[in-house]
Amino acid sequence: MRTEVLIVGAGPTGLALAIDLARRGVGALVVERAGSLFPGSRGKGLQPRTLEVLDDLGVHDAIRAAGASYPVGVIWQDGVRTGEHRMFDAAVPTEGAPYAEPWMVPQWRTQEILAARLAELGGEITFGRELAGIEQDPEGVTATFVSGPPVRARYAVAADGGRSTVRRALGIGMTGETVDPSPMLVADVRIEGLDRDHMHVFPPAEGGGYLAIWPLAATEEFQVVAGFPEGTEPDLSLDGIRKVVGARSHLVPGDVTEVRWASDFRPRAAMADRFRDGRVFLAGDSAHVHSPAGGQGLNTSVQDAYNLGWKLAAVLSGEAGASLLDSYEEERLPVAAEMLGLSTRIHRGEARRGDATRQLGIGYRASALTVETRDGLAEGALRAGDRAPDGVRGGLRLFDEFRGTRWTLLTVGAGAGDASGVPGLPDPSALPGLADVRTVRIPSYEAYGDGVFLIRPDGYVGWAGPTAEGLASYAAGIRG
Repeated sequence: MRTEVLIVGAGPTGLALAIDLARRGVGALVVERAGSLFPGSRGKGLQPRTLEVLDDLGVHDAIRAAGASYPVGVIWQDGVRTGEHRMFDAAVPTEGAPYAEPWMVPQWRTQEILAARLAELGGEITFGRELAGIEQDPEGVTATFVSGPPVRARYAVAADGGRSTVRRALGIGMTGETVDPSPMLVADVRIEGLDRDHMHVFPPAEGGGYLAIWPLAATEEFQVVAGFPEGTEPDLSLDGIRKVVGARSHLVPGDVTEVRWASDFRPRAAMADRFRDGRVFLAGDSAHVHSPAGGQGLNTSVQDAYNLGWKLAAVLSGEAGASLLDSYEEERLPVAAEMLGLSTRIHRGEARRGDATRQLGIGYRASALTVETRDGLAEGALRAGDRAPDGVRGGLRLFDEFRGTRWTLLTVGAGAGDASGVPGLPDPSALPGLADVRTVRIPSYEAYGDGVFLIRPDGYVGWAGPTAEGLASYAAGIRG
């Protein structure tokens, strides 16, 4: 298959994008400079909105089997349990939001699941391909590599992390700040003497640093997170990690029996000055780098991919005009800025891990792709630009109807069971720019209210009205 989209980086962002393109029949090639997938657990928290995305991409069952809810934390002092700690505010599933709480899966396992799904769809990852340069012209991009032949594609996406080679080659700046100058150590280890039903928190003693140890579900490993004074260089060796655990907990150094992966970093928050340069797009950490607090980085990144995938496919197929791609930066840059601010506030203890971290409230009301034609909506009512809620009505589950690569034309309320009762409702084939529209009619659902709703392929309400008047014009605008 011809390479239409080159994706640089085989992390969660690149793999999610490749899956979305592959299921739409778009030829995408993922290149990765490393010799294999990332081996560590760093981004382990999958937020509810990301779980909805993964459900649509066909990997939700595998993700559920590979993880668990975040455990209650046990606070230790001198070998004695002195309290409990809950990482996230409690939440319960609702009809409209079936996934209520974060799901913990080590990043390496999430990537394995995504890579397996990509292979199932016929997608390809090429390892050991380090980018040397990228050039573009009016027809496409050409990427060259340290070794091996160049790759020609219509578009390229940088999903190659916070130190993105692509971003630097394009000369796109990144503006940000150091959230915390103190280094952090993160490691996947095997430990004896700790139960796997709890997170274990060891508050810092005088002059020491904190230590937290998480059981990684469906594995035999724990994740160790430790903070160090500014200017320290953490020792990532087995002996070094043993010393930290032995000094900060009631465990003895020998209880740490193996280190599977270890890394150190300084938490920072930074965002690229723009998310696009011609035919090249930035997504994930190449566009925004978060503090790990609150679990927003990986989740924001996967949703970048989910926003961009359907738009690239629509333009490449000729279903939409090239101007549709302008909406990627318009929609995702403000979201990234919001999530960066949230991550930083949580890191500094200025915000809780509550509703905002679940990312269910993210929307695109101000987007040029959003049109709301209803008047007099109540405070809190669903509007165009919002995430389309789930629900079961008339034997239909809405998420099942929304799932896949198509737009969905949803009619709710009076006359919903009869197309002739909905003034101006067009036949889906009459919606230029919206190929293969699915039509769904339900008699009532308070989460929506009465009206006609055009649901985008990424599960957001693109257009909403009391009738379908104006809907055809909206669709024509997508074609450009």
